[in-house]
Amino acid sequence: MTAPAPKKTFTLRETAMALGSPPVAKMFALGFGSGLPFLLTGATFGYWLRDEGTTLTAIGFLSWVGLAYTFKFLWAPIIDRAPAPFAGGLGRRRGWVVLAQGAIAAALVAMAAVGPNGPGGLATIGALALVVAFASATQDIAVDAWRIEAASDPDELGLFTSAFTLGYRVALLVTDALILVFAQHLGWPMSYVLMAAMMGIGLFAAMKTPEPAGSMSATGEGGPMTIGKAADAVFGPLVEFFRHHGPWALLMLTMISLYRLPEFVIGPVAGPFYHDLGLNKDVVGGVRASVGLVAAFSGIALGGLASLRLGYVRALLLGGILQGLGVASYAVVAHYGATDLRLFAAAMASDNFAYAFAGVALVTYMSSLTSVGYTATQYALLSSVYTLFGKFLKGFSGVVVDGLNHGRTLMEAYAIFYVGAGLIALPALVLCVILARRQARPSEAP
Repeated sequence: MTAPAPKKTFTLRETAMALGSPPVAKMFALGFGSGLPFLLTGATFGYWLRDEGTTLTAIGFLSWVGLAYTFKFLWAPIIDRAPAPFAGGLGRRRGWVVLAQGAIAAALVAMAAVGPNGPGGLATIGALALVVAFASATQDIAVDAWRIEAASDPDELGLFTSAFTLGYRVALLVTDALILVFAQHLGWPMSYVLMAAMMGIGLFAAMKTPEPAGSMSATGEGGPMTIGKAADAVFGPLVEFFRHHGPWALLMLTMISLYRLPEFVIGPVAGPFYHDLGLNKDVVGGVRASVGLVAAFSGIALGGLASLRLGYVRALLLGGILQGLGVASYAVVAHYGATDLRLFAAAMASDNFAYAFAGVALVTYMSSLTSVGYTATQYALLSSVYTLFGKFLKGFSGVVVDGLNHGRTLMEAYAIFYVGAGLIALPALVLCVILARRQARPSEAP
């Protein structure tokens, strides 16, 4: 029996050169395009709505447009196998990405033109936000498959995932920090138009990146879509996942669905919280773009390193602990108010670091669970599972804060809410411990 080849190790210089290579740089840009729309229908959208006097309860319910990301597995089989309408000539992955990017940009411009108080009020801008979320989820399906299929080995997959996550995180900072500076001086509508223009970065990368060689579907290319192929497209990925991972599959899916709950539930009220603190948007944007940026990049780097050194599950465990503490740190800010900007900056840094660290750990773990032939659909299923409970529960965040506000000050209500949000990290941590113990027994490895 031939001994396996030793795992290649990379020097710092080789790693830096790899990060600067065209394929990795393009994956960074695709990650940027994927991350840009996310907060524009989430926390940043809530900030805009709160500026216009919208109640926390209404903001929470409008956050349900993000459920489009949760249910994307329903149309993932189409993305996995059918060419994109009007863009099929660009290739299976690239065609869908380009089509989705165009829809996102157009809907963002429409949101800017209508505004929260325009014709139709919240219903109209909510419908446009749903279009952005749906198109963004479609883009994610295709880009996730593109990222996984383009990698030639696990090392390259890790490199692509890190670059993609870095680009995604930069986009989140742009739509979480830089846009506040734009909104302060240019207004929210013009800020959203500028975000639509920035979708051109992802579009340029998509047009310059070749189709991955491994994008052949599990049922093969060409030919009509028979009943057998349709059934395999819908049920094949799930059957294969449970076949490969056995009885542990259900535990894995449960852990994934609970892992990001703390960050999800605070999303709709994050922007309103900064508004209610009385902070200037320039201040919030400056803190996010300085200490927030450094903390996020540090979290991405250490999250990738922890996944490599500690293993996927142990990295998840550490990320879950950090995530709960990072979210709960905002309770301290709510207690003391906005009088000490250093305290606000420390909480922002803690949360950004934990968010990025846990995000890299989870994306790397989920990527490792997919099977060749069902890449897009299976990863879409996993990413849908991880958002299922969080996207639903976050719709009630505004109701909870408004309810806690009865008999208390608004800041006291926020403080209790953030402590509770941090504590809901515990169930996922328990499941991570169980998975870590299982991983330590080689005889039970899949």
